[in-house]
Amino acid sequence: MTKGRVAIVGTGFVADLYMRSLASFPEIEVVSAYDIIPANQARFCRYWNVRPAQGFEQLLSDQSVSLVLNLTNPASHFAVSKTCLNAGKHVYSEKPLALDVADARELCELAAKHSLELASAPCSLLGEAAQTAWQAVRTGRIGTPYLVYAELDDDLIPRAPYTKWHSESGAPWPYQDEFAVGCTLEHAGYYLTWLIAMFGSITRVISAAADLIPEKPIGSAARAAPDFSCATLYFESGTVARLTCSIIASHDHRLRIFGEDGILEIARSWDNNSPVKLRRRYALRRKLITSPIATRIRLKQPTHPKVGRWGAASMNFALGPAEVLSAINESRPSRLSSQFALHLTEATLAIQQGDGVHKMSTRCPPIEPMGWAQTS
Repeated sequence: MTKGRVAIVGTGFVADLYMRSLASFPEIEVVSAYDIIPANQARFCRYWNVRPAQGFEQLLSDQSVSLVLNLTNPASHFAVSKTCLNAGKHVYSEKPLALDVADARELCELAAKHSLELASAPCSLLGEAAQTAWQAVRTGRIGTPYLVYAELDDDLIPRAPYTKWHSESGAPWPYQDEFAVGCTLEHAGYYLTWLIAMFGSITRVISAAADLIPEKPIGSAARAAPDFSCATLYFESGTVARLTCSIIASHDHRLRIFGEDGILEIARSWDNNSPVKLRRRYALRRKLITSPIATRIRLKQPTHPKVGRWGAASMNFALGPAEVLSAINESRPSRLSSQFALHLTEATLAIQQGDGVHKMSTRCPPIEPMGWAQTS
């Protein structure tokens, strides 16, 4: 088996989640890691037994590296990914792809110019829960899907003891970045990616957002991002979704898809193994009844490697890098294409801006379900 060789740029909090996930793919080898802060790089490399790069240029000059994982802080995503692409490296970036649409578009054009793969997190779309729900929609288990309610509320994080949160290797939770970038840019993609795959490109976003809790620590940022957003999304297929993000309301990560014949329910977006449940609708005498008993839907084939829960998540963060490496090896388009990343970025930024109606300027091609989730 030919190993996919990757290098990591950015060894902060999220890098540990990637390392734990990458361990579930023996065909992927982490060649080296680099961080602009030497102490962070040393801590990470020592804990995970990864070779420390002698510099960013040295990491990029390694011809054995197939893919660079850009796990830097969001403000650095654009510059780091651009440098990697100009060096001829395929890139998988943590979310968001960039902090404005023009920069994201430039990265996509650069990747196309050099015939390189460019993908963006999150990759939970490739996980079992998302693929199971998607198969249920495709096969008509709920009839025509009319409406979606998606919740990404994380409880009152600004009052939580977040300064005590550390990753497995000891990296602190980057709370200044989290508050400056905002819960929408950080979290909306966990369901946006699912919905775009299921219902096609988004044509229009109507959004409102607010920064409701003052005095959040944001480092050198000019101001904190909104800590609440609510958007109505219109999809090419005709389905409409309402997506809410906050770090104020009680923890709620539910997704409900309302169709003509029933309702699909997923309780936990950050869990690849979250049960997908179906409640059917039926007429009883003169009433329309939604079944009080939910049936769990399961896929028939083995799916993907699972990782245990760490902190708030039980997700395999390596599903995205593995998909990109497979696409490169098989000379096929990646499910996580640059057009998909660009469309996701535009939609997420439109939601966070919260200034009313936004007509989307981008779209992405249809996405192929995972082989193990396709019907015969």
